[in-house]
Amino acid sequence: MSVQTTSFPVGKAMKNLLKSGLRSTESIHYQLGPEELIADTLSLGQGVLNNTGALVIKTGEFTGRSPKDRFIVRDSITENTVNWNEFNIPLEPKYFEAIYNAVGMYLNDRPHLWIRDCFACADDRYRLSIRVITEKPWSNLFAHNMFLRPSEEQLESFSPDWCVINVPDLKLDPKKCGIRHHNVAAVSFKHKFILVAGSGYTGEIKKGIFTILNYILPQDKKVLSMHCSANVGMDGGTAIFFGLSGTGKTTLSADPDRKLIGDDEHGWTDNNIFNFEGGCYAKCINLTEEKEPEIFHAIRCGALVENVNFFAGTNKINFEDASITENTRASYPLYLIGNAQDPAEGEVPKNIFFLTCDAFGVLPPISKLTTAQAMYQFISGYTAKVAGTETEVKEPKPTFSACFGAPFLPLHPGVYAKMLGDKMQKHRVNVWLINTGWTGGSYGVGHRINLSQTRALIKAALENKLSAIDFENHPVFGFAMPKECPGVPSEFLNPRNTWKDKNAYDEKVKYLAGLFIKNFEKYSGGVSDDVLAAAPEHNL
Repeated sequence: MSVQTTSFPVGKAMKNLLKSGLRSTESIHYQLGPEELIADTLSLGQGVLNNTGALVIKTGEFTGRSPKDRFIVRDSITENTVNWNEFNIPLEPKYFEAIYNAVGMYLNDRPHLWIRDCFACADDRYRLSIRVITEKPWSNLFAHNMFLRPSEEQLESFSPDWCVINVPDLKLDPKKCGIRHHNVAAVSFKHKFILVAGSGYTGEIKKGIFTILNYILPQDKKVLSMHCSANVGMDGGTAIFFGLSGTGKTTLSADPDRKLIGDDEHGWTDNNIFNFEGGCYAKCINLTEEKEPEIFHAIRCGALVENVNFFAGTNKINFEDASITENTRASYPLYLIGNAQDPAEGEVPKNIFFLTCDAFGVLPPISKLTTAQAMYQFISGYTAKVAGTETEVKEPKPTFSACFGAPFLPLHPGVYAKMLGDKMQKHRVNVWLINTGWTGGSYGVGHRINLSQTRALIKAALENKLSAIDFENHPVFGFAMPKECPGVPSEFLNPRNTWKDKNAYDEKVKYLAGLFIKNFEKYSGGVSDDVLAAAPEHNL
């Protein structure tokens, strides 16, 4: 392998690397640039270039996160602070030590390692220093793309707050390590380590850091951490977009008429919004230049594309091909987006959008929420996914994820919800629910809401063009639905109007309302009466 090892900077960075116990600096490639990491990947036969110069790789066995294999060490720090549940699974300290020792032995046997020092949090007041150690050069390229990149001067005195080690080819012994399978993502707040073994899916790296920020910032810094995208208009008005995977969070925030702050993870302080990351991690299934030009054009030299196939006989990506996974992804640094906000900060938001892909086809394409309704919807975190792609599958699968990011929230959802509610009231923020899913019927009968119509609705809200419009309340959910909107057919705004069978609509909306009420039972003891009163009326 013809790789030139970058010289180590003097000072703390070098000393801390030596303290890591790695056996030889000759096998360590420190802080390589994208061109060198791409060259290493190609030399090792671990990836290829597409026709635009992006690096295309396969992540192997795992093409998505494995939430049941993610653990948090249960110790004196986390025992009474972490909300232990199906996402925050406890791991005994002895098992973390076993995993750590296995990872350490494995690292010392690697012919080459790639190490990167980077930051999280664009606001200097909350900056977190991170060291990422990987056995694959393309995993290190992902870290380069997704985290903030220190200057040479900052590297001179770099001292990591946290360390992430990523070893996809290490197969652990489940019995010795106290885990389910050979793979794990383990977080220790005592040791400030994130260990990812047995999985090459790069999203485990970024979500590991997101998890610890969701623990640290609300408790220690009184900053609301959010699973959302954010952008800013030419007038300085900030908008944030909450939503689960597949609802359009990345797509809708990549607006050529607005500056992108970030597509996934942000903090909300008393006076600003700031991005945690230095890049984007976009889903690229069915990606087209026409619908998502900013994302499409970011897939070029420096970008990393995962688990896609080419058109036969070419190196042109077939974005419609889901034969490996529907969770095809592209990571790229923010500087590959032409309209990125630099620095990645914005004013306190004027508008909040909750995105849901309602495959039942009963929610309005846009509706305005009261503060209590916003709290109810935020805690619910609803979307609906199509159960499969087979022709016989007709029924969508409802998904409720508290705060639109339950798998990444170590604290109780009520902590984040209360902070959001306080901020919404203090700053008098407009809150909108956007359905990016189906209309005219459920999946299999109706059709997906056109992206251009969704953009028109959001644009009208951002430009305050709905303030003088008459609204009507949804009879079951109580949301305020505009009766008209510039550039959008009026009959489209009330979802019942789009269904041929009105009785079928009434039955389906009552069914969904019942799902909401059932899901919210576990939160009913910890919210105010006005939030409880914002529940839908499913017995109408």
